[in-house]
Amino acid sequence: MNRRTPHTSGSTSRTGLRIAMLGSRGVPATFGGVEHHVEQIGSRLVERGHQVTVYSQSRYVGSDRTSKHLGMDVVTLPSLPVRGAEALAHAGLSTVHALGRGHDVFHYHAVGPGLVAPLARWGSRAAVVQTVHGLDADRAKWGGGARTVLNLATWMSARVPHTTVTVSQALADHYAVRYGREAVHVPNGINPKPARQARLITQRHGLQGDDYLLFVGRLVPEKRPDLLLEAFRGLKTDLKLVLVGGSSHTDEYVAELHRLAEDDPRVIMPGYVYGDELDELFTNAAGFVQPSALEGLPLTLLEAMGADLPVVVSDIDPHLEVVGADRPGARVFADGDVESLRAAVRRLLEDRGAEVTDLATARAGARTLGFYDWDAATTALESVYLSALRRPRGSRITAIDTAGTPVGAHHHQRIPA
Repeated sequence: MNRRTPHTSGSTSRTGLRIAMLGSRGVPATFGGVEHHVEQIGSRLVERGHQVTVYSQSRYVGSDRTSKHLGMDVVTLPSLPVRGAEALAHAGLSTVHALGRGHDVFHYHAVGPGLVAPLARWGSRAAVVQTVHGLDADRAKWGGGARTVLNLATWMSARVPHTTVTVSQALADHYAVRYGREAVHVPNGINPKPARQARLITQRHGLQGDDYLLFVGRLVPEKRPDLLLEAFRGLKTDLKLVLVGGSSHTDEYVAELHRLAEDDPRVIMPGYVYGDELDELFTNAAGFVQPSALEGLPLTLLEAMGADLPVVVSDIDPHLEVVGADRPGARVFADGDVESLRAAVRRLLEDRGAEVTDLATARAGARTLGFYDWDAATTALESVYLSALRRPRGSRITAIDTAGTPVGAHHHQRIPA
């Protein structure tokens, strides 16, 4: 790719930006919502004429290591296999590598990696943007020391970047109330999934289609697969429960989940699943269950809705932002309440045909598919970048209008999808 002359902070061109994506495990994306977000946005930015460099952790890309992926440049750097330190250390190393290479935008993803954003903010003339995918300090896997550091990182994410982006309106509201920071809401997108014949899942797990409930996510306490196992144990049904996912520095918790499931032959725990097999699981399930107590904006829920699955979700704000109120096709239960979860699953199972075909479900699904759109999200982020680049030197952009013009906090508006 021919290298273009780097833009300065006064640039107004819509093409040719050099964008560094930092803070994810990297691409090609396997597990992790942040990685899929970076892959979806980054590849679209390339299609629009931008040069995107994604910094990847060597521990995660493994045999998939490549210098190009979907048009994005991939720089693989070492990662430290130390719980709580690998993302931060890799972000620091990536930032040092990226400095002086003509990037117009340093785009950090997640809270922790933003701790090194000051290096880019004051060590370059580039725009610094940070996307917050969730309140990481609230995750149960972290001890007191890590939680203190992540609380500091969250505080910094409201003050260091020129623009703070959130994937849900609930997160944007949190930043406005807690930190007085007007964040830009750019939601994740949905990739509609065409129906697939049950083939791999039949060979590997004995599943025929429409004979199982599905959970997909990291097996961590805040996603509450333990609550789902407890609720499922009390259900009289021939359906199986497939828990897709694995450890994320939570080996003891995963071992406990296996102990909870070992006396119920209906439970299948295949670990992390990718590609065609995962698509088959999504498109052949009887329903999808998202029991999380903490989320940013869960891509797995959007994937399930893109596969036209009826869903059961806890009543936390990011879920309600997607599904609205309890209704056929989207059953809502009280967060943390096992009896409420069991009752919600029963409602889904009582008349599965009605859950899928109900007119309210179809209308809500159409709204969801129209709002959560990767192309619209990419357009919104282009405007974020350009607004930050047009900022007066030393200023901070709190919001942008639909034409990409910076506005002050008192004139904040959400980027429409």
